Amino acid sequence: MIVDRARIARLLPETYQAAIPPENPSIAPAGATPKRPLAAVLEVMEVLQAPAENALATLDAHIDPMRAPPSFTLMLARWLDLDRYLDWTGGRPGEGAPRYAAGLGRLRLLCLEAAELARWRGTRRTLERILTVATGLSGFTVEENPPGPKGVARSFHLRVVAPAAAQPLADLVRRIVDEERPAYTTYDIEFLPA
Repeated sequence: MIVDRARIARLLPETYQAAIPPENPSIAPAGATPKRPLAAVLEVMEVLQAPAENALATLDAHIDPMRAPPSFTLMLARWLDLDRYLDWTGGRPGEGAPRYAAGLGRLRLLCLEAAELARWRGTRRTLERILTVATGLSGFTVEENPPGPKGVARSFHLRVVAPAAAQPLADLVRRIVDEERPAYTTYDIEFLPA
């Protein structure tokens, strides 16, 4: 629904509506000036409403992470509590511009799957899935209670085995494991040799 001059005029009290000149100047009463103050105010109101109207008309394109503009995708990531995986050009959170180490396309996919991943958060399968979606690489495995140096199982410990191609994203992998693992567990991350 576009809010134009005519719609705005219908919202005014009858006294004001009566003072609005007709749109077609050829049918205007004799001696009427085509640009009265009220007509000018209606024009301004129409122009001021246009950006909001355009945003509402394309709202679905903003909410869909696959079609949202890049800056809005970053906002969606913040709304979905994924901003903890963003890097900042200033070196610290909130300083400079945010960016995602694995690229905007990966962040879009992560936003798309955020609800399902949050639903099963803290499970081995979800940790493997989020690492795969977040980096775009397959081959992550999570071993629960792996054997320690003496061959005895290490209770409440995880060993995350990452593919060699994930090495450039090591900081992102570490942050994901740190945030998505069960809180009571410790962990090691091991990158496979190239």
